[in-house]
Amino acid sequence: MSCAASQRCLVQLLREPIRSKSVPAFLVPALSQPLRAQCFSTTSAARSRIGGAPVSIPPEVNLSLIDLPQIKARGKAKDAPKMAVEVNGPLGQMTLNIPPFVNINHDQTARKATISVQDAEVPHQRAMWGTTRAHLQNYVLGVSEGHICILSLVGVGYRATIESTATTVTAEYPGQQFVSLKVGYSHPIELPIPKGVKASTPQPTRILLESIDKEVVTQFAAEIRAWRKPEPYKGKGIFVNGETIRLKNKKIK
Repeated sequence: MSCAASQRCLVQLLREPIRSKSVPAFLVPALSQPLRAQCFSTTSAARSRIGGAPVSIPPEVNLSLIDLPQIKARGKAKDAPKMAVEVNGPLGQMTLNIPPFVNINHDQTARKATISVQDAEVPHQRAMWGTTRAHLQNYVLGVSEGHICILSLVGVGYRATIESTATTVTAEYPGQQFVSLKVGYSHPIELPIPKGVKASTPQPTRILLESIDKEVVTQFAAEIRAWRKPEPYKGKGIFVNGETIRLKNKKIK
């Protein structure tokens, strides 16, 4: 009997009433129960509590809440931010817009900031609860310690340099530098360094990116990595922050 025929017979048995003559005796208890979906895990679903965790504010960092001017607009005007958090530190200053349904309680004595939402049962508010907390944590770390990305170039002849001029792209602001890559292409690869990002090459096969904005520095690292993504057969490519890859066996035809 083919596999399709076996499946049809099983479906027919499940649809017909259970009779001792048509179904073996050892299958009667199992088929008499109603069909229900089973989960792979027996533990109950738990929500993330990252949004309710307080954010520690270092002594050298200052938080200040500022009101934003309201602009009348159609559509999603109710979701327009009404308040922003200004984060000042020894490395710079950053401003984070806060959704209108998110509240921030800054305890200056304990040097902690607690984030809450108006209704935690609303999926959108619950999602933005943890997102806003993560953004604020990244801003505090950025202005106090900074964010770094280390890129490793693995491959024969792979190397990178920091150049003050470029031939294939134009500068977007005065004094902009460029990352020049030699990763196996016949043409030069020159990437403009975004504003606020400091790039250096302590070794020909290492690129060090520093910035107070985590989103900008990681996005630029992803753009560099896209030119030579790590491949699983020889282990060559551009790796970001200790990234590893599992090697595969060679394809033998």
